[in-house]
Amino acid sequence: MAPVPKISEIARLAGVGTATVDRVLNRRAGVNAETVQRVLQVVEELGAPRQPGRPRKGENFRFVYVLPADEFAQLELIDRQIAQSAGDFRHQHITEVTCRIDASDPAAFADELSKLRDCHGIALLAPDLPPIKLAINELTRTGIHVVTLFSDVAGSMRDTHIGPDNRAAGRTAGLLLARMARSGARDTLLLSSQATRMSAEIERRIGFAQVIEERFPELRMVRIPDLPADNAGAAKALLQYLNNDVDRDRVSGIYNVGSGSAGVVQALAQAGLGDQVGVIAHDFTDEHRAFLSSGGLSYVLHQDIHYCVLAAARVLRALCENVRGALSVVQPRVEILTAENMD
Repeated sequence: MAPVPKISEIARLAGVGTATVDRVLNRRAGVNAETVQRVLQVVEELGAPRQPGRPRKGENFRFVYVLPADEFAQLELIDRQIAQSAGDFRHQHITEVTCRIDASDPAAFADELSKLRDCHGIALLAPDLPPIKLAINELTRTGIHVVTLFSDVAGSMRDTHIGPDNRAAGRTAGLLLARMARSGARDTLLLSSQATRMSAEIERRIGFAQVIEERFPELRMVRIPDLPADNAGAAKALLQYLNNDVDRDRVSGIYNVGSGSAGVVQALAQAGLGDQVGVIAHDFTDEHRAFLSSGGLSYVLHQDIHYCVLAAARVLRALCENVRGALSVVQPRVEILTAENMD
């Protein structure tokens, strides 16, 4: 008697993901006709798996968390939270894999992303660029579910986005810093960031500028030219800007939307502004905890990373099981942390 084939074996021979085989065997929409024919041809040759439409007993869902390979503290924090959620994943019969891809070359990133076929779903943190949108679209056409995590890739065929409202986060930063400013004296607010195509950071910048323009027209918002992503480079560039391009005696606050916050704090200290300028950064890393304690940072805007990581897995599993309302998810709020409430 010929052995009963596994779904993974059918997927390999058909050149698709296991989720695609599941869709075809259960006659669900979302798979193009050519792919359906290819899968059915393999099934005809090998026979049907033991339990079509559901993973066989004991087989976990396989979800891949895709993050940029950059060595930023924020990304390491997300990576660590994924690893620490292993126990929760096991209880949900989920096998999680973390994949770090170099994001410096969008085309290469998209190519590596498109190769992730041996899984049921992907939780993706990636730049919002055309090659990556195309890779997402191709994955979804083969039946692999994709959710974006923390930073969206709008206009793609991803199933949903999980993360806080980043435009609201930027508006919150603007409100906090504006209330620390004084019209006619220290009336200049600086906006610092790196060259980025992460939609989360772009949305933060927009929200910050919006709230200053709408609610505090007496204040001046100045966007600093893009800073280097590393702390040393950010410190050098910002110090040069403070010394040559702005009246630093009028600066009352600075909002750093991405990485390099340690460099921002260092530059302000070297310019003699450490105790005069409010500073806001994102994500409660160990480094940011220390800066809150020492006064280098005034506020940290934090997102519940643990919740988002688990929510992504729950949504992906519900999508794989064709659960009604799978996309109904409560998005996390942005938390304002200070030296007094960070523990």
